[in-house]
Amino acid sequence: MMSETLHSDFIFNSALETGVRSICILVADLSNKFDIQQLLALDHIVVHTGDIENAPPSLHPNILQRSGELLVRRPLIENGLVLMESKRLVQKVITPDGFYYCATELASVFIESLTNEYIKELSQRAQWAVTMYNDYGDMLFSEIFNSAFDRWRNEFQIAEMSIAKK
Repeated sequence: MMSETLHSDFIFNSALETGVRSICILVADLSNKFDIQQLLALDHIVVHTGDIENAPPSLHPNILQRSGELLVRRPLIENGLVLMESKRLVQKVITPDGFYYCATELASVFIESLTNEYIKELSQRAQWAVTMYNDYGDMLFSEIFNSAFDRWRNEFQIAEMSIAKK
């Protein structure tokens, strides 16, 4: 049966979910445009706000290996952006500095038409993350991801020690 094979991994990592999260980030401040690295970082922040002091609780459960997500999420975010671009909710902007993404006029309408609690919570965290980015710029990413990589290194060392004991 199909319902038996559907796992939360497929939902969390789907182009639809990552695309909707990207739209929430892009509509939080329509004057912003972000490149793929910035969207990747903001996506991680939006999902794991609880990792940041004085931030809202995390949107998704805090799994121990969440720091490693940064290394594998880029293609997932790209697939989500391609899907949203095909639906005319996201626009790719080419500049001398590279490719950037921004929300189209339809994106706000689309997000506002979604009324479940998850979207409300997602939009609030996206607004919080974009406000933090507007206040701190790329320094926000450096601070957050340095601590994430420190956690990841510690997790790896703990796993390595438990393997060595066997």
